[in-house]
This record gives sequence, C-alpha cells and structure tokens, in this order.
Amino acid sequence: MSQNNNRQKILMLTELAVLTAIVLVLQLCGIAIPLPFLATPVSLVLLPIALGAMKSGPIAGMWLGAVFGVITVIGGVSGRDPFTAVLFSDHPLLTVLLCMAKAMLAGLACGLVYKALKNKNEYLALYTASIITPVVNTGVFILGGLLMSDTMKSNFVADGQTVIYYLVIVCAGLNFVFELLVNILFAPALRRVLDILEKKTA
Repeated sequence: MSQNNNRQKILMLTELAVLTAIVLVLQLCGIAIPLPFLATPVSLVLLPIALGAMKSGPIAGMWLGAVFGVITVIGGVSGRDPFTAVLFSDHPLLTVLLCMAKAMLAGLACGLVYKALKNKNEYLALYTASIITPVVNTGVFILGGLLMSDTMKSNFVADGQTVIYYLVIVCAGLNFVFELLVNILFAPALRRVLDILEKKTA
C-alpha cells in the first residue's frame, strides 16, 4: 500500500514537472512572438494549467498559474512584453500582483469547479472547468486594469474611447475569444489525456 502511494506521488510530481515545463515554453514563446493585431500576447498556457488543475487539484492549478504569472512579470520587467512593461513602469507592485493573481485564480477556479462537478457529470465538469479558466484569467485582468486607468488612458486608449471599452473590447476581447475557443475545442483532448493519466495512477 505504501509503495503504491509513493508511486502515485512520484507520478503526480513528474506530471506536474512536465506541465510546468510546458507552461514555461508556451509562455516564453507567447511573449517572444506577439501577434501584431492583438494588444497583449495570447495565452496558450491556459490549457496545461487547466489539465494540471483537473488532474492534480486546485493547488496544482495555482502552482501552474504562478509559473505563468512569474514569466509574465519577467517579460514585463525585461521589456520583452511591451504592454506589461508599460504597466510595470507606472505601477510595479500592482502589475506584479495582477499578473500573479489572474493566473493563480484561474488555475484555482478550474480545479475547484472540476472537483465540484466531476462526480455529477464528467463532461459537464470538463467543459465548465475549461471555460472558467479563461473567464477568470480575463475577468481579473480587466478588474486589475481598471485600477491602472491612468496608465491605460495615457498610453493605450485612443481618443474617443473609454478605459473600460479598451480593456474589454480592444485589449482582452480577441484574446479572450481565442483562448476560450482553444479551451473548448481542446477539451475532448484534455479528457483523453486525463483518462490516460488516471489509468497510470490506478
């Protein structure tokens, strides 16, 4: 029994290490190759964060979100992520808190929702958790952005626009739609990966 528990812990840590590496690679690539028609880089990292939160629980989701947040902060401090760099120059503490909070809360929410719904309906849990991840990530970003309205208005908001319009439509809009569609479309693939991982730990 003890050996089996140790094997499961080792396997879980290995899976978490692999997902951490994937988050690092995807986020670094996202910062290095921003899309010109988007104000902020697309976050493909929400997929491995969701997978980790579903497989290993809310704490694992928070850990993966924290890794995502740290890389975003590093991108802003180093200037590789121009949008975050501008926010950091005016509001360093708030920018760090926002980058960490939105990612960690997204992973936490995904894990909690999946855990709450899993025993009721596996597919409902899978899709709801996949959807909640970008919703929380974007929602917290918008709320945090409103706290930095002065920087948004002086650097990014066009004449005739409001800060809320810029954050919801210009800044987060296309990113959110893209991230939401990716999570929904890849939810069946996440299901298959979860099945494989569950068999390994059985």
